[in-house]
Amino acid sequence: MAEPGVETLTRSSVITARAAATFDPEGRSVAAARAFVRDTLQGWGCAEIVDDAVVLTSELVTNAVVHAGTAADVRCLRGEDGVRVEVADRYPEREVPLQATGPSFGNLDSEHGRGLLLCAALASRWGVEYTPSYKQVWFQLDMPERPIGTRSAGPALPTALLPVAEDARVRVAVIQVDQAASVAAWNEDATALFGYPAEQTVGKPITDFAAWPHTPGISMGVVEALQLSRWEGSYGIRDADGRVVPVYASHLRVRDTHGEPSTVCLLVRDTERAVIQTPARPSNKDNGENRSADPFEVFIGSPAPDDLDGLLQRTVERSRDMLDADAAFLLLATDDETELEVRATTGLPSARQRFARVPVEAGTGRYGSARLPAVHDDLGAVPGAVPLLAGTGMRSVVTVPLKVEGRLTGSLGVAAEAPGRYSNEQALRLQFAADRIALAVESARLGELERLRRGSLSFLVEASDLLAGTLDRDQTLALMAQMTVPTLATWCAVYTIADQSSEPELSFVLHEDEERIDGLKALLSKIDPPEPVPTPGARIWTAPADAAHQSALRSSMRERTSGSTTPGSGVGPSLATAAAVGGETVVLPLVARNRVIGMLTLGKPSDDHFRQEILELAEDLSRRAALALDNARLYSERTAISQSLQRSLLPPELPVIPGVEVEVIYRAAGEGNEVGGDFYDLFPISDGTYGFAIGDVCGTGPEAAAVTGLARHALRLLAREGLGGPAVLERLNAAILDEGPRSRFLTLLYGELRPQDDGSARLTMVCAGHPLPLRLRQDGSVEAAAEPQTLLGVMDDLDLYEQTVTLDPGDVLLCVTDGVTERREGTRMLGDDGLAEVLATCTGLTAGAVAARILRAVERFAAAPASDDMAIVALRVPEPHA
Repeated sequence: MAEPGVETLTRSSVITARAAATFDPEGRSVAAARAFVRDTLQGWGCAEIVDDAVVLTSELVTNAVVHAGTAADVRCLRGEDGVRVEVADRYPEREVPLQATGPSFGNLDSEHGRGLLLCAALASRWGVEYTPSYKQVWFQLDMPERPIGTRSAGPALPTALLPVAEDARVRVAVIQVDQAASVAAWNEDATALFGYPAEQTVGKPITDFAAWPHTPGISMGVVEALQLSRWEGSYGIRDADGRVVPVYASHLRVRDTHGEPSTVCLLVRDTERAVIQTPARPSNKDNGENRSADPFEVFIGSPAPDDLDGLLQRTVERSRDMLDADAAFLLLATDDETELEVRATTGLPSARQRFARVPVEAGTGRYGSARLPAVHDDLGAVPGAVPLLAGTGMRSVVTVPLKVEGRLTGSLGVAAEAPGRYSNEQALRLQFAADRIALAVESARLGELERLRRGSLSFLVEASDLLAGTLDRDQTLALMAQMTVPTLATWCAVYTIADQSSEPELSFVLHEDEERIDGLKALLSKIDPPEPVPTPGARIWTAPADAAHQSALRSSMRERTSGSTTPGSGVGPSLATAAAVGGETVVLPLVARNRVIGMLTLGKPSDDHFRQEILELAEDLSRRAALALDNARLYSERTAISQSLQRSLLPPELPVIPGVEVEVIYRAAGEGNEVGGDFYDLFPISDGTYGFAIGDVCGTGPEAAAVTGLARHALRLLAREGLGGPAVLERLNAAILDEGPRSRFLTLLYGELRPQDDGSARLTMVCAGHPLPLRLRQDGSVEAAAEPQTLLGVMDDLDLYEQTVTLDPGDVLLCVTDGVTERREGTRMLGDDGLAEVLATCTGLTAGAVAARILRAVERFAAAPASDDMAIVALRVPEPHA
């Protein structure tokens, strides 16, 4: 570690000059330090490294006087092979990242901590030195090697490759132009090249002779170029015959001993430009970087960032340093050029301003100077001229447009805390820089936009698939929120509107930090919901941020008044909620079938803004989400109606029959169906007599369920009229046939059950085309308890008869529909025989156990779910000792 005051450049170099200055801990000191280093190195003839030295000094002094809050000592040392700059502050205990700790020195998005990153990128050597009283960061920039007596040199070339001069003698016109842009001197070579003798040109405006190529949107001509300290490029001179002679010119602005400025112009034919054209600066062999002659390009090319944000950030930092400004900013135009969006700033509260938008042409807070270069000497005299700088303390500002092929693509500006800092010359200098970077910025912006569009398309495809995969309202609401947080926003709230007469209701709230959800939900519940406006697009909603800040203020006042010190009891949660919703909040309408069914609210934390592309993506998502939410609502309503109607077709609770155990299992095929084509019923007819029925209507679904309802209610009505089984079924047959084209044939087992005093049960049954009931005796034998007869709904005349069966104690009567017997697995079918085999294993079981075993056997018979309705009715006469 070097001792303070030891003047070493490298181990072998000798110090040939030194300069030092101390800067107070205030923001203006950064610009002063840049000017000190620039003037010092220019005076030493080190123009090639001035720009890099100024950039590095700016970052290191910023760290000292702004972030560390101490004075900064800057010392410049010139040696034989380069320049060393040392920046020391009086805050030695600050942690300084070391290169050995990892490949990254800090957060590239931060406003501080980039000094060492730039040192590593730009300097030939650099280091950090500590003492008990100060910390010093130094960097060294090596001078490019030059042959003695020359500014630059190139390789020897064969004669055939040398530039061609039109005359044996090369003519170099020397024209001197005074402060009023009039010709003050005109040499003989100028007369030979352009045909005018000196007496015809001296005293006349240079614009009478120069054919200047105006750049669209810049409004800069030869007069403005002559005001620059140095300029080089091509234009034309009109000769005495009226023809335009293309020339290559090098302008140098000088002043005489009396301080009067003028410009000396050296001109040659454009084809002979090699005579005066400044060669490109040789590359630095130590770091391999190509350092062009233009200061702006030097910074952008060291090396140029490959992403838009990095390019924009470096642009504003370089622009600030170029004009010794306190702040700089860059805004990009929206696709329709009606608004400008803040994309990069330095020296300003960037978190508060990032992605903020201002109108270009009209409206409050318009950005009136976006399309042309503009210099504002004092923003206090024209408040609102540059809305971005409101409340920042900046007084003077220069802004220039970024244009590509005449189209506005952005705006670049630099600002200072002092008024009257910038002139037209500096505006032109900044415009030159903007012209050089505009195409690169636009190319990077279009590349980013294309990536965003591809990502947006993928996002919307995935969102559509997810939303289409559910018809549940609550799940749809959850999906909407989860797709937006954190991809599009920090938090999200969904409001729903049941019908046109209902108020919006807060239905779902989500925050990327789960600990913030309850506080956010409580806050939104206390404020009025946003207005359900059907106009498409996002609109700003300030109510959450206003309410959060008011709540935090009240909590702070209560805590201060009460003197409470309990952590988290008052202002803590309120401040956390205020920070969570303190940024931009937008509302997008959820419109489906020409009706507003809700609102999607997206929010950012404190001082954040939404990108325009994100809002457009959110608008596309809101349209898809609205349709999915409305479909879920319609499905829920129709399902509720369907299930309500279906439940009305099912019998009420089964009656308790003395001396008989009853168990019923019913399964309707199809999602959402509670009733199908199969049905059952058990009801009292008169004292001691009960009717029971199990049937199967042709088909499944709502159509079959309609006939089910007809059959069940008709059976109860006819049986209670005192009619016997055959008469009941004949009248039901007639009612089915009366339905005409809507009628469906029906298989039905109907019977009447009468418990007997001896513990048995007497049954009379009619089996109209239905699977035969099976009787399980106590000895395990299984037999059919009835004979098959004609099914219903096919013919008018039926010849039906009753059969009587007595169930002894321990006997079981099993009645099923064909959904049980026709259960299939490939070519196998359970059938009547298979059912009988299962029933034979149920001896001694209760009615409930018998029904459960039958159902289990049916389900296990095949792997696929059942595709037909299924009903099982088990009647058992218990044994006396049971």
